[in-house]
Amino acid sequence: MTDTGHHPHAIAHAQDGTALSYQRRGDGYPLVLLAGQANNHHWWDGIREDFHTTHSTLTLDYRGTGDSDKPQGPYSTQQFAEDVIAVLDHLDIERADVYGTSMGGRVAQWVAARHPGRVRRLVLGCTSPGGPYAVERDTSVRRALAQTDPEAARQALTDLMYSPAWLTDHPGPYTTLGDPDMPPHARRGHLVASNKHDAWDVLPLIGAPTLILHGEHDRLTPPDNVPLLAARIPHTRTHLFPGARHAYFEECRTEAGALVGAFLDERP
Repeated sequence: MTDTGHHPHAIAHAQDGTALSYQRRGDGYPLVLLAGQANNHHWWDGIREDFHTTHSTLTLDYRGTGDSDKPQGPYSTQQFAEDVIAVLDHLDIERADVYGTSMGGRVAQWVAARHPGRVRRLVLGCTSPGGPYAVERDTSVRRALAQTDPEAARQALTDLMYSPAWLTDHPGPYTTLGDPDMPPHARRGHLVASNKHDAWDVLPLIGAPTLILHGEHDRLTPPDNVPLLAARIPHTRTHLFPGARHAYFEECRTEAGALVGAFLDERP
């Protein structure tokens, strides 16, 4: 499929007037791709093209990232979800498939639960329900990410995202390690939004068929969250990628892309 020719930095506006930059590529049924915490649409670079045989892909820069406005906040995953709906409304897209990874999976939960008529099929990757029932990363992971040396913290994040074998063959650069141009207040806001996510009570409201994907060795968001999500969301199936860490969608691109594509193409 070919690019639809949309401008790379088109703008929609949230309900509060915040400018939201979005990017639409390809032809076909719309697929919304939602990135992880403190990341912009480049999270999906080199992956979104895999879906263009059947779908057009729609990404956005969360408020606080990329070419979107960067208000002081507060920020929340519920608010990010309403921003997604604002972009869909701007484009007159009544219904779409939604694929969210990491914090994007948290945002996708709210989109699907609060606006069930807008989501045809849902894919949740390397994510959790949040709240008191979620299985959180262990203390050693938190300490590694909180190091005051930026390069050490970045290396720790890289090791959490990818397996050593994959890193050896893929020296980077990596587009999943955060938007480098985010102001500090927005970075803090994204951290708080992700940490305070709790969709436990609304997960049963998700009516869309749902595919839950996770790396078997993910320490950033432990895979023990998979059965928790599957038990709360009515129509689910799950898949673990052996040996993969948080960024399974990149490390296991061929297998993951095929699984997602087949799931999205299923007929009711």
